[in-house]
Amino acid sequence: MTMFRNFKRIRAWEIALTMAVMALPFVPASPIAGYGSLVRHAQAAETKKLDTTRLVSIGGDVTEIVYALGEEKRLIARDSTSLYPKEVTKLPDVGYMRALSPEGILAVNPTAIIAVEGSGPPEALAVLRNASLPFETVPQTYDRDGILKKIEAVGSLLGVQEKAKALEDKVAADLDAAINDSAKRPEAERKRVLFVLSLQNGKILASGSNTAADGIIKLTGAINAISGFSGYKSVTDEAIIEAKPDVILIMDREGPLSMSDEDLLKQPAISLTPAASHKAIVRMDGLHLLGFGPRTASAIRELNAAIYGG
Repeated sequence: MTMFRNFKRIRAWEIALTMAVMALPFVPASPIAGYGSLVRHAQAAETKKLDTTRLVSIGGDVTEIVYALGEEKRLIARDSTSLYPKEVTKLPDVGYMRALSPEGILAVNPTAIIAVEGSGPPEALAVLRNASLPFETVPQTYDRDGILKKIEAVGSLLGVQEKAKALEDKVAADLDAAINDSAKRPEAERKRVLFVLSLQNGKILASGSNTAADGIIKLTGAINAISGFSGYKSVTDEAIIEAKPDVILIMDREGPLSMSDEDLLKQPAISLTPAASHKAIVRMDGLHLLGFGPRTASAIRELNAAIYGG
């Protein structure tokens, strides 16, 4: 049986997205030491007034939330991972979220920046601090509550708490319905999923724990076939064979980081897995799959249908 989903292909920005995905597990839990006066937790900003009339949004999830709140008119620029909705791509691109160009940001004359946790680097933030430009961070975790906290944080920073509460309620209800449907699947029927980020010199770069891929796999009622490490790492052939994945999950994309079914199935370790014997390869839009934003309930349903059918 072939399990294959074709979704809208990611364009030429897939390299930046892959870098962003690889960086996510290593996001610090608190603002970078030494820059506390510049980077502050978004929830602590509720008591202060932030001028967001000319806003730069960093992080595809944060940008989606701004649009979902109906506050997109504030946006004057975005980072390279902010690609949804489509109209946001018409805004100036200030670079990859973890390799921001302070010159590019300052050139658009913003009043504030709202960024997902882990954006940087510190040197760029220092330049922005010296320019007295507010840089507010939004917390990032890969679960239901993390999505709702991001909505609350962005809404607070924008001063639209009522809109944020309404969006939280709507997203929470949608998430709960999708998660509850997934949870009904008996443990014995749950499939083992191997998320492959890329092939590097013949090595499989796969997802361990504490990653967006691990989070979405679990919310879908499946099992991450790889455990024992955190983040995205190269895994040995022996580890892949031992993992016995029933399904291979990859981001659907074009360009130098694309992987055809044939590329995957000819890998010696992959060829010996149950997934290969059934040609069970699932492809999904990377931003939709791993974004953990307002559309995550939709991603859960699509992935569930791709893995289990229906």
